[in-house]
Amino acid sequence: MKKYDAIIIGAGQAGAPLAKKLANAGKKTAIIEKRFYGGTCVNDGCTPTKTMVASAKAAYMAGKSAELGVPVKKFSVNMPQIKKRKDEIVLRSRNGGLHAAEKTPNLDVLFGEATFTGHKTISIALNNGKKEILKADLIFLNPGAKPFVPEIEGLNDIDYLTSTSILDLDYVPEHLLILGGNYIGLEFGQMFRRFGSKVTILEKSARIVSHEDEDVSAEMQKILEAESIIIYNQTQAIGFKQNKSDRITVTISINGEEKKVKCTHVLVAVGRTPQTEALNLIKTGVATDEKGNIKVNDKLETSTPGIYALGDAKGGPAFTHISYNDYTIVYRNLIEKQDLNINDRPVPYCMFTDPQLGRIGLDETEAKKQGLNYKVAKLPMAYVARAIETGDTRGFMKAIVDPKTKKILGATVLGPEGGEIMTVLQMAMEGGITYDRIRYCVFAHPLYSESLNNLFMTLEDYCL
Repeated sequence: MKKYDAIIIGAGQAGAPLAKKLANAGKKTAIIEKRFYGGTCVNDGCTPTKTMVASAKAAYMAGKSAELGVPVKKFSVNMPQIKKRKDEIVLRSRNGGLHAAEKTPNLDVLFGEATFTGHKTISIALNNGKKEILKADLIFLNPGAKPFVPEIEGLNDIDYLTSTSILDLDYVPEHLLILGGNYIGLEFGQMFRRFGSKVTILEKSARIVSHEDEDVSAEMQKILEAESIIIYNQTQAIGFKQNKSDRITVTISINGEEKKVKCTHVLVAVGRTPQTEALNLIKTGVATDEKGNIKVNDKLETSTPGIYALGDAKGGPAFTHISYNDYTIVYRNLIEKQDLNINDRPVPYCMFTDPQLGRIGLDETEAKKQGLNYKVAKLPMAYVARAIETGDTRGFMKAIVDPKTKKILGATVLGPEGGEIMTVLQMAMEGGITYDRIRYCVFAHPLYSESLNNLFMTLEDYCL
């Protein structure tokens, strides 16, 4: 048995930086990763998908270039080259993180599957076939999540895709049917439509991105349907059957009525589930909920003192930036003796469709549900100078404000560079800058963010 000061399970966006920081702080540290260094973000999430989104955007712009006076008479999508570029960028990031960890003093990097065999005792089935037993007083769990695959008749009999396996395609599917109309489904749906696939999206809720305001969902659907993406709302797949020529027949239920849809590929994008089962957490007294999420307090400590959970496996917002912030909180509390918690931290996010959907704070639905006194500022991108000049006026900006304090309570930006515009408003919220001050800020012209002047002009107290 090897004794460490700290053990980290999972080299994701919380585990990897935490391991180096603890080691540099003088703690003998081990980090265990069963697959690839860098976690989902680097290997299966942010890095590869946004690399491919860039290629899809190039194809889209080639098709639209004539509108800008630069006609592209002929172009083609080279899927093997797109995959090669994506793989190279992923490997560069993965290997860079691994190299930095391996040269860090006090830090051991181990590759294998970890499972608890006793109180704060971990057995590792190493990828090289060997086995090691480790023990530490401080343990940090960052195992991440994996695609959730629902139980649907015939689904396991077809060669379905997940958000991980679809990244390995070096060809364009003829007809991609997607289960799920949220982040993963919409990003991949638009991406592969632009590569040349016919795309059908099935969403069981009444609308796509159903956790957003209704006008946001409606505008997003309008944008995607304008690219000839077929969307069925209030629809569920109830059966799959693949014939000898690999064609797939999907039986779907739309408001209780059955219909058959034929496709060549199926992407399952209905959510993710925590990778906690193999950890055998009961052996070390760590409690989980009914979905397998690790229960934590507001300082990210589990039911067992000295064991912390970070990132997606603890439930809550499953974003890379939240995972990274988890690391900074536990590190600063333990090493720098601060008293930080996760209560009331901002949770910004961006869906990388084109245009982007950026969101921070409350939306109108939540403000109404809480019974707040609020006003809505809304500005179509068709009124934004930069959007007009670049030829992309899809979407709108929307902010929720307190008319008494003039504070910004939240914002949703569906439009070009929506995530970047949202971040400007997040910084204003963090700094207590009120919307009446933003109205008179001097922004460089003609940036998208300059139109925040006009966004807040739409409020009643500015109407002439």
